[in-house]
Amino acid sequence: MGKNVINDRIRGSLIGGAIGDALGYPVEFLFWSNIQNKYGAMGITRYDTAQWQSENSHENGVALVSDDTQMTLYTACGILNAEKNGTAVIPTICEAYIEWLLTQIRKKKIGFEQCWIRELPQLNDLRAPGNTCINSLMDIMNGNEPCNNSKGCGGVMRIAPIPLYGAVDNRIDIKETCLLAAKASELTHQHSLGYIPSAFVAYLIYRLAQDEHPKKESYRTYIKEGLFLISDMYPKNRDTVGEFILLVDRAMYLANKADDDVKNIEYYLGRGWVAEETVAIAVYCSLAHFDDFERAIIAAVNHSGDSDSTGAVTGNILGAAIGYENLPRFYKENLELHDVILHIADDLYQGKESKYK
Repeated sequence: MGKNVINDRIRGSLIGGAIGDALGYPVEFLFWSNIQNKYGAMGITRYDTAQWQSENSHENGVALVSDDTQMTLYTACGILNAEKNGTAVIPTICEAYIEWLLTQIRKKKIGFEQCWIRELPQLNDLRAPGNTCINSLMDIMNGNEPCNNSKGCGGVMRIAPIPLYGAVDNRIDIKETCLLAAKASELTHQHSLGYIPSAFVAYLIYRLAQDEHPKKESYRTYIKEGLFLISDMYPKNRDTVGEFILLVDRAMYLANKADDDVKNIEYYLGRGWVAEETVAIAVYCSLAHFDDFERAIIAAVNHSGDSDSTGAVTGNILGAAIGYENLPRFYKENLELHDVILHIADDLYQGKESKYK
């Protein structure tokens, strides 16, 4: 694969995730009927830039991203900091997450000033941060081990930079990459279904980013391979892995006909508040509409659930398959942090941090 191709895939995955996040963010806590009442029978299909949630005046006519994209960018900075400083990946990602935490609680702490993005006003806004992430990181910052049984989707929605970084020239072995993604999620979400789905998503993103001409059938194969991999990686979690596999299998079955996206998601897959449901919804949307990013991302956010996270993970997966250049132009326009995300994507490709102009 040409270098320009995988660089474009990294850009596509990160921007694709931000697109899904920004499209779904305004409807995250709305029921489907309320979404229709506000945006029409098809639901939300274009960005809502009417500043429905604005803390500062710097957001002017842009589609805001949520904590999902904020934490994704901190994941990327953590990986790049580990490379720059010669430190272990997971502890350095954890330090980056604490930097994010400090922006959310309006504090500064000596030693936590490695991520340049902390200087950006958009990365300091409160964008509906998840309680589990906040509480777990508070525990870690205070020298305690977080203790929860959360399988919320706050772990899986932020891990895309790990497989994107690892996939360049097989920089990190795919199995090790999947393990790192799971460990990054486990920092805050300790239920096995809070972090094992991250290993699975990492596998999909890694394989799609490396596939020069991905097709729907090859993507289906990657899904099956990913499920086999997590079964092999987590033999002590046979029951919960089995639950996850059944849900993803159901998503694959429903994607064969995709006759009613909202019904298929809400009645059969869930609402995405927990990681296994978020991933199942993302698999359904990306597989059912593999050749139509717009339709996939619209399906991913229009339901009575965690729309920004299901949109983000769908965008991460499908963006890795089609690349930045093939994303719809109207979704790239007016996207908050667009240029910052591209810069970080290029840094992930190069494997080192560069100065943002």
